[in-house]
Amino acid sequence: MSTPLLSVRDLSKHYTSRGTRLNILQGISFDLGKGEVVGLVGESGSGKTTIGRTVLRLVEPSSGSVRFDGTELTALSASALRRQRPRMQYIFQDPFASLSPRMTIGEILTEGLKIQGIGTARDRLERARSALAQVDLPADAINRYAHEFSGGQRQRIGIARALTLSPEFIVADEPVSALDVSIQAQVINLLRELQQRLGLTMLFISHDLAVVEYICDRVIVLYLGRIMEVAPSADLYARPQHPYTRALLSAIPSPDPDARRNRQILKGDIPSPANPPSGCVFRTRCPSALDACAGTIPQLREVAPGHLKACIRDDLN
Repeated sequence: MSTPLLSVRDLSKHYTSRGTRLNILQGISFDLGKGEVVGLVGESGSGKTTIGRTVLRLVEPSSGSVRFDGTELTALSASALRRQRPRMQYIFQDPFASLSPRMTIGEILTEGLKIQGIGTARDRLERARSALAQVDLPADAINRYAHEFSGGQRQRIGIARALTLSPEFIVADEPVSALDVSIQAQVINLLRELQQRLGLTMLFISHDLAVVEYICDRVIVLYLGRIMEVAPSADLYARPQHPYTRALLSAIPSPDPDARRNRQILKGDIPSPANPPSGCVFRTRCPSALDACAGTIPQLREVAPGHLKACIRDDLN
């Protein structure tokens, strides 16, 4: 990989609730190259959304480094961070909650431009119309309100809002999970086309591994705030190395109803971040756990070119 656009090192986030420390992220490190789409997958409660929001400083990290195009974001003042905002945008999961019902679509799309002091009022409206065209919505949508649109159209508006500032990096946080299945493919195809045409770098957060396989170049597998596996997408789906990844992949529905799948059912629920297991955080649900897993926190190590896993076992390759 060339010099990364985004470089995250030892990122951690914890909260304290009623005197109890909740470890949401622990020692997260990864890079995103320019123009790369990296998927972030894992069960609910694994910390996916917290990573997305923390790398953009929508949530403040507890510790660690986040460098964007060589600039350390965690060290920036509020005013300096605001100057970086146009280059980094966020697509939210819920298209219903993320758009103000009291603002027209034109006001929603031009709000960021106005805050950044970009262009005249006429210039900002023109950029808003251009962004609507990029997401295949008509220009007259600019004078309407969010409740007048379907869920899929609202998510297109959310994408357009991100595009108005001409960003280089986008965090797409479960961008299709709130949509009907029939609409999901349309929005995913739109994101893929925009990413390729505009050369966007994207962190794509999802629990749907079939969607991730379609759109992502690499995949990061997360469990209880720690990275379990990182690999190029094709390699991960063909040769998963970590027991958790194998369990996730085994749950992907097959288009062939007669196909036999070796479904691996994980027992129990993901543990509480207030009381994570010792050693490997996945060991309490891992079908391949050893006694030694309780006393050792496995570090990411390369098991094939570009393929890393956090597991002490070598006999699972």
